[in-house]
Amino acid sequence: MTELGILTPTLIAVGLLMALTAAALSGFRVPHAFAPALAILRGAAQLAAVSLILGAVIASAEWVAVALGVMFTVAAVTAARRLAWSWRRLAVVAGSMAAGILASLVIVFGTGAIEFTSRYALAIGGIVVGNSMAIAGLAGRRFNEAVIDRWDQVEGWLALGATPRQATHEMARGAVYSALIPTVDQTKTTGLVTLPGAFVGAIFGGLSPLEAGRFQIVVLASIMAAGSVTAILLISLLAPVRVRPAPLA
Repeated sequence: MTELGILTPTLIAVGLLMALTAAALSGFRVPHAFAPALAILRGAAQLAAVSLILGAVIASAEWVAVALGVMFTVAAVTAARRLAWSWRRLAVVAGSMAAGILASLVIVFGTGAIEFTSRYALAIGGIVVGNSMAIAGLAGRRFNEAVIDRWDQVEGWLALGATPRQATHEMARGAVYSALIPTVDQTKTTGLVTLPGAFVGAIFGGLSPLEAGRFQIVVLASIMAAGSVTAILLISLLAPVRVRPAPLA
């Protein structure tokens, strides 16, 4: 079978899934109803490009470092744009994510839980970066929404002499907790509700189910640790609010 013949069912399935997504969201009049479909197109194009260069990249430590740098930069910019773009906001997001990601990966590779090779560095690094991006965006948006909804309470604390950080400490803690809920739920239900991609990919790559499970739990723990540090640092830097923030788009 030709390559086009192999890809045809995939193209048809992805096209139908995109159409279903757009139709469902449009029918319910959700704002930006076509954004998910466009995201799928963009993701497909990016995966195609990555697939072409991955073979060369994965064999070179230098190129793996470059690839991880690009991933991190795009992730930080994406998260910062979700939280009202500014260069200062980008620095806050990038610094928080970098601290969480580096702490997590140092533990993983420093303890020898996972062999420090280019292949594993790219695989685990990419997964942790992507999840840290999502957690940073969720934490920032939850905090923004909470402060807006409870601004009367914040003003009351400020009027009583509380510092801006003290006036929003409950909202800050709640935002961190809310941002971690999807990751906590995914981790709790792994193996019962879902089979994570890293686990399935490791088995397809030739590892035994036991080794694949060991790899997956290290990945999940890395995501949790990196996400927790990222969310706490990010919200700690955003928490001193002196004026009512504008709603995020």
